[in-house]
Amino acid sequence: MELNDLLFGALIFIVALLYSSVGHGGASGYLAILSFLSISPNQMSTTSLVLNILVSTISFIFYLREGYFSFKLTLPFILASVPAAFLGGLLHIEAKTYYLLLAMVLILASVHLFINFQGDKKVKIQLPKLYLILSSGAGIGFISGLIGLGGGIFLSPLIILMKWADPKVTSASSAFFILVNSISGLCGKAVSNSIDFGVLTPFIFFALSGGFLGSYLGSKKFSPQVLKRMLGIVLIIAALKLILR
Repeated sequence: MELNDLLFGALIFIVALLYSSVGHGGASGYLAILSFLSISPNQMSTTSLVLNILVSTISFIFYLREGYFSFKLTLPFILASVPAAFLGGLLHIEAKTYYLLLAMVLILASVHLFINFQGDKKVKIQLPKLYLILSSGAGIGFISGLIGLGGGIFLSPLIILMKWADPKVTSASSAFFILVNSISGLCGKAVSNSIDFGVLTPFIFFALSGGFLGSYLGSKKFSPQVLKRMLGIVLIIAALKLILR
């Protein structure tokens, strides 16, 4: 393995660790890292989705075992988002448009990392109205499938700010939401594109290792706010690079 592979692998490990600690798969972070490589938008999105599936699976298992998963909260979002994510994954967009959309998402993700969405830990779960579930779930799913995300960076702030669940339940719900939507989005892309395992393979070990450690720490008690903000700076730099591309 070359030095560059080790460097990017280490970054993948850090992203997987930090994101999985809050129930996320890390797709926005992977896309930021992959933007520094000379690969196509299709390679970027499919690679990030596969890594997302691996890490979010680990994260979900840890949070599920700790008893934080709410089926009632998560299922309606899943039903609305899965077909939308598949549709988004089917669509082809120009490279310039893709990079612009990705830059906007990375900026949003960086804001999410800078703001401490702790919410009220004693909040009681209050299920949202059906139209809110369907509209937000479908919207998040479509954008996620189109760009190559799992949707956690949209769903988590929404649940916390609307006081639909506490942070731990939010992390568990987001992990499952990300897992299912990533699979749906990847299936959509697989219909019209091929997955380049040459790009993907070197990063799998690093993503799994980071995801395992982050999920373990996050499901117990862990909130690395300083490191998350450092990662936020990296996302902003990557976003600026994409805008100026």
